[in-house]
Formats: sequence, structure tokens, C-alpha cells
Amino acid sequence: MKLTKFEHATMVLDKGGSTLVIDPGAFTTPLTDLTGVVAIVITHEHADHWTTEQLQRILEKNPDARILGPAGVAAAATDLIVETVKHGDIVSIDPFTLQFFGEKHAVIHESIPIVDNVGVLVDNAFYYGGDSYTLPGVPVEMLAAPIGAPWLKIGDAMDYVLAVKPRHSLPVHDAPLSQIGKSMTRSRIEWATQQGGGEFHMLEPGDSFDF
Repeated sequence: MKLTKFEHATMVLDKGGSTLVIDPGAFTTPLTDLTGVVAIVITHEHADHWTTEQLQRILEKNPDARILGPAGVAAAATDLIVETVKHGDIVSIDPFTLQFFGEKHAVIHESIPIVDNVGVLVDNAFYYGGDSYTLPGVPVEMLAAPIGAPWLKIGDAMDYVLAVKPRHSLPVHDAPLSQIGKSMTRSRIEWATQQGGGEFHMLEPGDSFDF
């Protein structure tokens, strides 16, 4: 399976000629050339994780692609068909098997509503929790670890990586950070990954990693 990182929280997984897109949001450049897309996973309803425009660009070339997300996404994307998924659901979309974890977005502030959020485990290998620290509770080959967000404190993100103990990790959810901020937070996630015997991979937008 090949993972390609795009800006912010958008990731693309390729396997056997099929493609899975995760969180194509507003902080990512227009996705105009993706083909072979069988599914799109949206972890939650915030615009940095999905927009109608991004989804329409993908669907224009991949009209049969299925869109999956929690109830909040289905309610927000009224002009699209979204299959609602929740904690504990397992969905097979050949050649991918998707398992979903968690229920809610991490707290930003008591004045801001907490929206639905699901993490996704792909083929028992790749895990991305969306905007949460929900633990998958199973061994993880590759973890997408968030490093910059209004809800994130780097110490909590480090504890999250320490708890997951992935064999590999990469930093995501980084658009709010300056280059200096990215360098600082990436080094913290690298340290946390190494404590569990794992390897950290600094992927820039467009970079890929096979695992």
C-alpha cells in the first residue's frame, strides 16, 4: 500500500490500482487528477477536512466513489450521498477494509460545539484519528499524527503517539503552523515514535511512502 501526503490533513492511499482519499479539505490544493478512487473518508464536518468543491472534483473523474463519514458529515453534505459510519463499524470497499473508531472531535473550547468525528483504520495497517486522540487499540503499522490545531497541545499529541506505538509515523494536520513551528512539533513526534521502536517519516505534500 502506498500513502501519499497532500497539504494539511489530506492523504491518499493506493493499493492494487484502487485509491482511497481521506479528508480532502479547504487547506489542500484542488484535487483535479485523482483516478481509480473507490472511496472517500471524511472524519468530521469541519471545512479543513472536506469541502463540496473538493468532493465534486474527485467525483467528476470517479463518479462511483463512495463517501463515508459520521452523522455530522452526512447532515452537512446535503447535496451529496454520504454513507454514515460510527464507532465499531467495519466496511469493505474492494480492495480496502475500513474500521472506524471514536465518536467526537477533541475539545477546542467550551463555547464551541463538539462535532462528530471518527478515526479510520485501513487494512489493519494505517490509522488516522481525525481531530481526536482516539486509540485504535490494535497494533498500527503507520500512524498519521496531528501536530498543529486549535485543539492540540503538543504534549498530548506526544502521549497519543506513545500510546499507539506505531512502527511508522508521519506528521499531518499542520497547515496552522509556520515552518519553524512545524520543525519543532515534528521533532517531538519523531521522539515519541522512536520511544516505541518506530520510525518517523517527514513527508512533504506530494511525498509518498510504501508500507
